[in-house]
Amino acid sequence: MNDQNLLTQTRAILAATPLRFTGLVETLPERALTRPATPGEWSVLDCLQHLLDTERLVFPVRVGLFLGGRDLEAFDPSASPYEQPAGEAPALPIRELAAEFTRLRTESLDVLDRLGASDLERTANHAELGRVTLGEMLNEWAAHDLNHTVQAERALMQDFIVGSGPWRPYFAEHDLAADRE
Repeated sequence: MNDQNLLTQTRAILAATPLRFTGLVETLPERALTRPATPGEWSVLDCLQHLLDTERLVFPVRVGLFLGGRDLEAFDPSASPYEQPAGEAPALPIRELAAEFTRLRTESLDVLDRLGASDLERTANHAELGRVTLGEMLNEWAAHDLNHTVQAERALMQDFIVGSGPWRPYFAEHDLAADRE
């Protein structure tokens, strides 16, 4: 993908994520949003909490570090002052989490809008990964959003899959309860 496409497509993904989570939070019961796909996995709430955490501490901060010519620290979610262990009650009600994520993501999109193609070649030394480019990090940011969106939606799918009767085999790739039966 060329540099302009990377900026355009990354922005599109990043802009869609808060809309998807807000839509889920505003329309589904809290029970569905707090239930993980399987024990030990993340629920919609856990994914949203993590995305909010990385919006506060990771991706926009790293863009600034790249632009300032500084190196990147590794991110340890378990050491974050915001991250909640999976399954624990969030610091804020889920609707407020979604609103805060949307607010911070809007600020991040403004930062992204100021980047040009030449910025994508900026490099930094990452504490674990070595030399990385801003373009690589933008790819990772979009993939990270999509990964946790898929994870959240997979948690929501489980009750529907189990209840789909004769169509259940069509969802074998996502049917986590079948693995336990």
